[in-house]
Amino acid sequence: MKKILFSTMGLFFACNTSQKTVTEEPKSVKEIDVTTIASSITEDELKEHLYVYASDEYEGRETGQPGQKKAVEYIKKEYEKLGIPAAKKDGDYFQNVPLKLNNVPSGKIVFNNKDYNVGEHVLTFNAANLNFNSISYVGFGIEVDNYSDYKDIDVTDKIVLLKSGEPIDDNDNYIISGSKEKSIWSNASEAIGKKIKIALDKGAKGVLYYDSTSYNRFKSRFNFMKENNSGRMEVIDKTKKQFASLFIDTFLAKNIYPEIDTNNVPKILEKPLSIEVASTDNTLNSENVVAILKGSEKPEEYIVISSHLDHIGVTPEGEINNGADDDGSGTVALLEIAEAFKKAEKLGQGPKRSIVFLHVTGEEKGLLGSQYYADFDPIFPLENTVANLNVDMIGRIDPKREGDRNYIYLIGSDKLSIDLHNLSEEVNKKYTNIELDYTYNDENDPNRFYYRSDHYNFAKNNIPIIFYFNGTHDDYHRPTDTPDKINYDLLENRTRLIFYTAWEVANRDKRLVVDSTTK
Repeated sequence: MKKILFSTMGLFFACNTSQKTVTEEPKSVKEIDVTTIASSITEDELKEHLYVYASDEYEGRETGQPGQKKAVEYIKKEYEKLGIPAAKKDGDYFQNVPLKLNNVPSGKIVFNNKDYNVGEHVLTFNAANLNFNSISYVGFGIEVDNYSDYKDIDVTDKIVLLKSGEPIDDNDNYIISGSKEKSIWSNASEAIGKKIKIALDKGAKGVLYYDSTSYNRFKSRFNFMKENNSGRMEVIDKTKKQFASLFIDTFLAKNIYPEIDTNNVPKILEKPLSIEVASTDNTLNSENVVAILKGSEKPEEYIVISSHLDHIGVTPEGEINNGADDDGSGTVALLEIAEAFKKAEKLGQGPKRSIVFLHVTGEEKGLLGSQYYADFDPIFPLENTVANLNVDMIGRIDPKREGDRNYIYLIGSDKLSIDLHNLSEEVNKKYTNIELDYTYNDENDPNRFYYRSDHYNFAKNNIPIIFYFNGTHDDYHRPTDTPDKINYDLLENRTRLIFYTAWEVANRDKRLVVDSTTK
């Protein structure tokens, strides 16, 4: 799972994954029991896959590096063995994801003839050279149905100054929610990207983002990147215009506009500002691996089951981060789920809706593979995507958790579709009896896990999701995350739960009802 400011998903008689024995097909489809299909998901096969996939040979599977290339080849070959075709029409299992590594920038902004160097009172992760005669202050920088900070101001080709948070009325009610409850605009993990996108869509050329609470977090990340000579990776967007995103501290924010903490009224600040920031960028290519099992009755409706195939590579000291749990566990779970669905198809009871098996790259670099699939090149239409079941770390036990070890954290199941949440609960009671723990589903959870794995790029497009997660542990993002520490009995049961859930979503008469939206 991504560690930033801000996994997934055999047979009856076989000793390895390259030798599959399929029982004789029954005479009647009605004779097939889904539990028989699910029994092909076994501890032994999960373990066999994982001891290869999370071995030293794969060098920690860092995005764009040789170990990641080995990983995608392994996944591809497994789908070829299973006879599950590539999702792309040209028969290529690989969806190329063009990436750019922005090295830590250097430079300054100049305000009122005074220099503010990058890394001191201002932070940015991208190069920009822009000049402005004035600054457009837009308060909180929010625009929704019942509220807009932009209604009396034109920010086309301007630099926008905005702040974190959301407006409150004289009775201490949040204006957007109309109650004492905060809205998503108070959630930094989600609001930053939304506010910047609004300014970009309004024609602005840049944003000065003031968030006194989060600034030190951004600075820690900036300093880490600078000290480790690393950079920020992003998807190459050839249509993207030059746009500057800068985070400023309280000192600079109040120099620009002394009333910024108390005055929310948009206004033009007749003060010049220039941005002089340079950086060297490197390009690299990486790949998602995407396969599909076509539905028998509703082939144009899709359930996407996802996991991320990458990890964080090798430490500066030369130790390999094998990533057995993160997210080797999700990767091998997905391969076993794919085998189970293929077995059902061979026995004459394939899923009614299509199942897309999506292994994404670049999760550890910022959810980049899933972003590319959702925002740049969805192989299948998002409007026809019924649900995303995302699995990121399901092979271990959270040491902070008390109680029965047979549990799994579920995140996001009720955020867009109560229908999906109820189905998930019913499936678990019927088949697996795992304790479904919703601790991290809380809107106020400081870990913000809902925004930290690949399901979020589907959720932001109003596609119902479930994120399956075992929680973190002492080996998280360390060389000690190795296959011998996986609880394979739990991995088997959790993988079967995901299969059963996907099975029910795929075969129900009506598609899931979306009763909420992400705005």
